[in-house]
Amino acid sequence: MTTPSDEPSAAGELTVRPLTEADTPAVLELLTASLAGGPTGTRSADFFDWKHRHNPFGASPGLLAETADGRAAGVRLFLRWQWQAGERTVRAVRPVDTATHPDFQGRGIFRRLTTGLLEQVAPDTELVFNTPNGNSLPGYLRMGWRVVGKVPIALRIARPAAFALGARAALTRRPAAARRPLRCQLPTAAEWFARPPAGLPELLAERAQADAADPRQAVLRTESFLRWRYGDAPGLDYRVLTCERGGELAGIAFGRPRRRGPLTEFTLADVLVRPGDRHAAAWLLRSAAAAGCDHAATHLAPGTEAAAAALRGGFLTAPRTGMTLAARGPSGPLPAERTLDDWRFSLGDLEVF
Repeated sequence: MTTPSDEPSAAGELTVRPLTEADTPAVLELLTASLAGGPTGTRSADFFDWKHRHNPFGASPGLLAETADGRAAGVRLFLRWQWQAGERTVRAVRPVDTATHPDFQGRGIFRRLTTGLLEQVAPDTELVFNTPNGNSLPGYLRMGWRVVGKVPIALRIARPAAFALGARAALTRRPAAARRPLRCQLPTAAEWFARPPAGLPELLAERAQADAADPRQAVLRTESFLRWRYGDAPGLDYRVLTCERGGELAGIAFGRPRRRGPLTEFTLADVLVRPGDRHAAAWLLRSAAAAGCDHAATHLAPGTEAAAAALRGGFLTAPRTGMTLAARGPSGPLPAERTLDDWRFSLGDLEVF
């Protein structure tokens, strides 16, 4: 696996150029060789196009390093993202899908591609952020990223016996019992967006109006964004939960069942309810925990209806879990006063996909 620990060295025989659509097959082959099958298990052109070319925030800028005979040696892409901070729009990018072919590692390709992309996005980008793992974080820190903080994950255990056995097997690295099939009876997000409920525009409008008064950075949840993020994602199997009251749509949530080693998890990516409706949030949280997996996992931003409902709903912050948020500006370090308190995340904002 490639990490940003590659130290600069002579790579002059390699050409770095912008990524084109014609490069997709070579890029998918390189990503598979370096990073395996990704979140869907298989690197497909449909998934790559959905992620990098159909993103409502814009197509992903990318660079390819190649040899004189056209062999792909390294690739780097920045996924475009957009935050709203009150009435202000914060344009951002997230480094993703980076690989260096094993034959070319240790030659500074990662740094060269990253530096080139930072220069490319600087004119129209305010923030560069991602959630590096422990192996890649030191390299990012050397390149000007700063750790902003740890984004906690909350869990609710649905099947205590199965969870205990699976957790013990994971800790001891012993074989677990035969894994049961993933079962989730919730409708798929793709099916749901084919005929969304009539009250969805009103729910999103009320949510947007309330969120505009919050100075923290958050993604504006529009129907087109939600459709792209959860309804159109090839191979990710997002499901939808809905809460209605008196014939009116009171809340929606999106998540997906997935494997976590010997355990099955319902990853709850987004919870949207009408302003102040903790009852709808509590219902959605309970329903996510009852989706058929061993446990549900989510991030509940402080001050939200879901965070308040979770206090009585059995969701607990899991020790030794969470994602490290690292960030910088495209042209220099992130200001020291920027902290996690400046963001209102959902898990869907930071989930690796």
